[in-house]
Amino acid sequence: MSEMQNIITIDGPSGVGKSTVSRKIAAATGFTYLDTGAMYRGVGLYFQREGVDLDDASLIAGKLAALELRLLPAADEDSDVGVLLNGENATDAIRTPEMAMVASRVSALPLVREKLTQIQREYGDEGKIVAEGRDTGTVVFPRAAFKFFLDAQPEERAKRRVAQLRARGVAADFAEILAMTLERDKNDSERTIAPLKMARDAVLIDTTEITISQVVDRILGVVKSRGDRPHT
Repeated sequence: MSEMQNIITIDGPSGVGKSTVSRKIAAATGFTYLDTGAMYRGVGLYFQREGVDLDDASLIAGKLAALELRLLPAADEDSDVGVLLNGENATDAIRTPEMAMVASRVSALPLVREKLTQIQREYGDEGKIVAEGRDTGTVVFPRAAFKFFLDAQPEERAKRRVAQLRARGVAADFAEILAMTLERDKNDSERTIAPLKMARDAVLIDTTEITISQVVDRILGVVKSRGDRPHT
């Protein structure tokens, strides 16, 4: 059996608290937080600005070859990871409901997944990574030592997203956000390549009725209960 990687993966659909939990787990362990979703949002924004036809594989390959994408460390555990897109700080531009839907579409493209999975694995080569996304435990890091899958009822996830957007001063309609949440769930779960699903060896945590702190405590508790800890 291949040696396990010193990596924690946290997968799940949108709105379950993955980003917040991952940041806090990274802070508690001293690991680096890898936000794979931000990478797909970055590609989505890039393709949108370039007017890329998502059915044109040749054009997609050319644009990906010219893409420079880098994650920027979050200012603190309460801040989002930043994205540098061809030298431009696109952190705010990618954090919209529209870009979440675009990211869902581009993440189904084989060429995009191949490129970003390669980049993500390079981040994880040295271990000490908290990787958050939808396929980090199933595809990107199948040998991760610790895997978790967060879930919650769609209505609760939409409610959280509305509150998050309004806190940023962005107008948000609950019915519209719920519809987008359900559509993204469907797209992510039914795509042929790397669909959203729980790894067989992952621990499932339903976050519908528990706090972020409780989720963090459960994850750290599982790590400790196995008689091992991520090696810092």
